[in-house]
Amino acid sequence: MVYQPPSGARDLLPLDVAQKIWIERRLQQVFHLWGYHRIITSTLERLDTLMAGGAVQPSTVIQLQDAENQGLGLRPELTASIARAIASRMGKLPSWPQRLYYSANVFRKGKALDHGQQLEFYQAGVELLGAGGLRADSEILLLLRDCLQTLGLNNADLIIGEAGLTQSLLSPFPAKEREKVRTAIANLDRIGLESLSLSSELRERALFLFDLRGRPETVLSQVSQLDLDSFQRQAVNNLKSLMELLHKCWENSEVQPSITLDLSLVQTFDYYTGIVFIAVSDTASGARVLGQGGRYDQLLGLYHPQGQSEPGIGFSLNTENLHQVLLGRGELPHQTPASEWLVVAQTPEAYAAAFAYASQLRCSGDLLRVEVELGHRETPEDIRDYARRRGIGQIAWININGDPKIEEIL
Repeated sequence: MVYQPPSGARDLLPLDVAQKIWIERRLQQVFHLWGYHRIITSTLERLDTLMAGGAVQPSTVIQLQDAENQGLGLRPELTASIARAIASRMGKLPSWPQRLYYSANVFRKGKALDHGQQLEFYQAGVELLGAGGLRADSEILLLLRDCLQTLGLNNADLIIGEAGLTQSLLSPFPAKEREKVRTAIANLDRIGLESLSLSSELRERALFLFDLRGRPETVLSQVSQLDLDSFQRQAVNNLKSLMELLHKCWENSEVQPSITLDLSLVQTFDYYTGIVFIAVSDTASGARVLGQGGRYDQLLGLYHPQGQSEPGIGFSLNTENLHQVLLGRGELPHQTPASEWLVVAQTPEAYAAAFAYASQLRCSGDLLRVEVELGHRETPEDIRDYARRRGIGQIAWININGDPKIEEIL
């Protein structure tokens, strides 16, 4: 019998892990520089927590049951879990805003017929809680750009939408048709949109909304031509101010980020209330979404006992997609880190002394990687050949008295 991991699961071998850590460490350095602190939440959540207020759809959750038959689920993303954790301690927090980051696995299932679909994913991201408005939106987008630049992904495109404005612009459509229009626009399905049973006026409006993507100044000019209410006008003005601030922040940058304003942009999780965004990189195999996020100003209130809420905004970076893009560019480590030392007992009686000498090297304070030769190689030349192949720079030959003979390996 050949044992395999469950369908949709996969193992990460040492080189995979080394490359993943290479990505995560660079992202964490950026998070630290911006004043964010790590949070760790439970992998398991109660189903009613995950689905509070419709924030997470049941179809995306891998469900379990505990001994008391209470419904549990593996987290399909981190934002809802972090919102739950912070809302339950809102009265004990020293101050706002809370700047939090995470690096963790999430579990998500797709369509039932998609056999072999990936179920486990890795993400790194941030949540800025207790801060609303233009400046907080700008901080998150600037931080996202810093993360991508740190990884050398200067050519990633940033696509920005506005969930509240888009939802409001869809309000003239009849309720039974509104979701169909929204879905067709989100999936860039112009044929499907034209085939809907709509009046000529509403069809014209639907096609107008369908084309609301492109250069920010062009899109903002187009949407301003509509008969907007006060909420919509304010959302348009906020987007204009955001674009202006981002342009000023990046005007002296060597690499000018490409920004597309797309008012058809709809995120997977339906708790966003303000700007939404994705970062996309073109590759030989097509566009890859490197990260996504948005503003969610009502989410914390879903988890607070009295409904008290605080504004929030954040993003997650897709570690697998980052890994694939960076791998194609030759940016990632090609091998696992080599040990600095190989300690060899010259006789069977010298193993105690060899282990003691290896321990001495490890305790030197230099964080050295030290291996002990366990007797698998028969001759000194076999040992030297092993050291060369593994990139080990020094061999310590230890006699029974614990005396080392140091050999540099070239």
